[in-house]
Amino acid sequence: MPRRGRSYEETLFERLRDHEYAVEYLNAVLASDGPDATGTFLAALRSVAKAQELTMVELARDAELGRQALYRSLSQEGNPELDTLTRVLRELGLRLAVESAA
Repeated sequence: MPRRGRSYEETLFERLRDHEYAVEYLNAVLASDGPDATGTFLAALRSVAKAQELTMVELARDAELGRQALYRSLSQEGNPELDTLTRVLRELGLRLAVESAA
């Protein structure tokens, strides 16, 4: 019987368990200026949380956010407030930073 290879998602989650890789991954997503940059970043942030084996329920509890509000904020169409984003990032051991575009 042929051996089943690992899926892209399995490989990505394994890599995202490494904190530095997760930081580089999120920064790379932020650097892209695609038509849906916000939705892409929120999807990447969900992937980082999932790789850390956090459920949205746990993340919402730890970040002191409502579960439904967190789901809406991190959805593809989400538009989280800065406070929500900051809380989620903090629970993932991350923070926002600003750097020169030049």
